[in-house]
Amino acid sequence: MADPVILYITVPNREEGIAIGRALVDENLAACANVIDGLTSIFRWEGAVQEDGEALLIAKTERELVDAASDLVKMEHSYDCPCVVAIPIVGGNQQFIDWIAAETTGTEEG
Repeated sequence: MADPVILYITVPNREEGIAIGRALVDENLAACANVIDGLTSIFRWEGAVQEDGEALLIAKTERELVDAASDLVKMEHSYDCPCVVAIPIVGGNQQFIDWIAAETTGTEEG
């Protein structure tokens, strides 16, 4: 049974998001990835509050692939401590959910 999740990953810019998203899909660690440009992030880093422009990479995958996907992101990401969190998908279009499972196992259904 499918156990889909969304990976929420912040990146410094659109280009890095596309590169990481493509790597995740190429390695069958995500069925698809979306890059949304134009975020403003506010965060504490090294003792000071920072504000910076970022992009958001959203990847759809399976729970069992989260660790491998996170490892790939950490290798390819320019940040020392990149945000990579998994959010469970609790429902939705079952055909799409099945497609996520098929694409991350390397079988074609869609």
